[in-house]
Amino acid sequence: MAKKTIEEETRQQNVAEAVSKTDQFFKENGKIIYGCVAAVLVIALAVLAYNRFYLQPKKAEAQAEMFHAEQWFAQQNYELALQGDDNYLGFEDIIAKYGAKGGESVYLYAGVSALQLGNYDEALQYLKKYDGKDAILLARAQACIGDAYVGLEDYKTALGWFEKAAKTSCNAFSAGYLLKAGIAAEALGDTAKALAAYREIKDQYPQAPEAMDIDKYITRIAE
Repeated sequence: MAKKTIEEETRQQNVAEAVSKTDQFFKENGKIIYGCVAAVLVIALAVLAYNRFYLQPKKAEAQAEMFHAEQWFAQQNYELALQGDDNYLGFEDIIAKYGAKGGESVYLYAGVSALQLGNYDEALQYLKKYDGKDAILLARAQACIGDAYVGLEDYKTALGWFEKAAKTSCNAFSAGYLLKAGIAAEALGDTAKALAAYREIKDQYPQAPEAMDIDKYITRIAE
């Protein structure tokens, strides 16, 4: 019984010392601690205010501005889609004003528009900024980068992007990207790589439109 009492007294003494040390610590450093807490609260409130009163309205504004540019894009009026008119902004001005606040798709729209207009360097600038999470759209952007490099007659770089696009999508769209890869490989004189791309279309994507005529590509370089 006495032993338990001594142990209990020791435990209570240790607790009391710990409390005393903690209390002393707060007395000595209270201003610093409260100052840090206050600073964290101020930062948190500032972030919330920024998101609510600036970022969210800017996102909504950017998305509204994109409406007409998207309409022009759907109509294949790529010049208006990219440059806009006297009343509405095009994608290039939307990017300059809002960045990607209206969504990552603005870079894909702008890049494809520039590509269709034959502005390959401009297309690359936009397309390489696209970082969407959808694998199909990301593969589309990568293939468009390849197309831009083909336009610049840089077939080696184009080939790499077409191959990357085919691996990113991993679906029926891959057949189209593999066909582009094979043609780029042929332009480089790499018939082995071209043949591998064509045979992958034949074996892996037999239902894809590109597979219908793929034998002529294979025959042309396999003989």
